[in-house]
Amino acid sequence: MRTRIVKIGNSQGIRIPKLILERSNLAEEVELEAQDNQIVIRSTSQPRQNWEAAFRAMAERGDDEMLDENSLTQTQWDKDEWQW
Repeated sequence: MRTRIVKIGNSQGIRIPKLILERSNLAEEVELEAQDNQIVIRSTSQPRQNWEAAFRAMAERGDDEMLDENSLTQTQWDKDEWQW
């Protein structure tokens, strides 16, 4: 599909047909990247996207254990000095 680059204020832009937007599943906010004579438009990634699957995989491998077992026990300083 061809389209034209149009002037929008001090910028330029293109109109993306509804059918292409529907097929691409793009949200309102997107990321743009210039690569080898092309512009790539992709949905923005969510900060914690896919964490659930990553944690599940860690649990299956046994990588979700505490590194320092003593971190859960109270020290004498905790008992005497810490104000709860």
